This record gives sequence, structure tokens and C-alpha cells, in this order.
Amino acid sequence: MTVMDSTSARTDACASAPKAYPRPEGQDRYTISEVVAHSGLTAHTLRWYERIGLMPHVDRSHTGQRRFSNRDLDWLAFVGKLRLTGMPVADMVRYAELLREGDHTFAERQELLEATRRDVKTRIAELQGTLAVLDFKIDFYGGARAASERV
Repeated sequence: MTVMDSTSARTDACASAPKAYPRPEGQDRYTISEVVAHSGLTAHTLRWYERIGLMPHVDRSHTGQRRFSNRDLDWLAFVGKLRLTGMPVADMVRYAELLREGDHTFAERQELLEATRRDVKTRIAELQGTLAVLDFKIDFYGGARAASERV
């Protein structure tokens, strides 16, 4: 069973993410090296995610090799988005735990995501201020250079 096998997990996945996987639905067993190639994550990172509970219950082949599914790839894409937000790994693991616990954790999951959204919006505002300063300086130097070229 993968992280995304429960009913609530299915509705919690990144439904809008495009399905650009190498195999069609129903033929979705990927080796760790295929997931590395697809996701850009290292095998070490994938194993670490599994160890810390961020990517639990990865299926195994009869020889014990990890076999990832399309749902696992969806989950990894979502985790990648959470990483980009700057969400702490502990919060990501907590979110994964809540997801596995079921529908009764919707409010707690929502709060985690809302707190992250607030942090992202604050960072965006800071970056917009920084961008305005850069634009000002770039315009200044562009104007100064044009003025010196006219002389």
C-alpha cells in the first residue's frame, strides 16, 4: 500500500498535475532508478523519504526492490512543491502522517497548508520589494550609461 492508496489521499493528491509518466495507468511500477530519472531526486533522497515516513509503504518486488507507482510519483511531485515553499521536513512528515490517518484530519492538514501559504505570501512580498529595488538600480544604470554615451 502506498501513501496515496486511501480514499482521502486520492482526493488530496495534486489532481491538476499533468500525468507525464513513462507508462500508462495500470502499468505503473517504476524502479528507483526510473523514479530518479523522472523526478530528479537522488536514490539516497528517496530512501531517506521512506525512512523518515515521508514516503512510506513503497511496494517491493519479490526480490525486495522498491516499486513505485504513479500515485507515488504524484506524491513526490506534491512533496517537491512543499519543498519549494520552504515547509520544514518535519511539517511535511506530519502532513503525510495526517493523510494516512484519514478524513478526520482534514482541518489539521488544511491548517498546515494555510500556515505554509501565509509564509509563502510573506516571502513573495519580500521578493517583490527586492525586485523593485533591483529594477530601480537597473533603470538607474541604464539611464546613466545612456547619458554618458550621449556625451
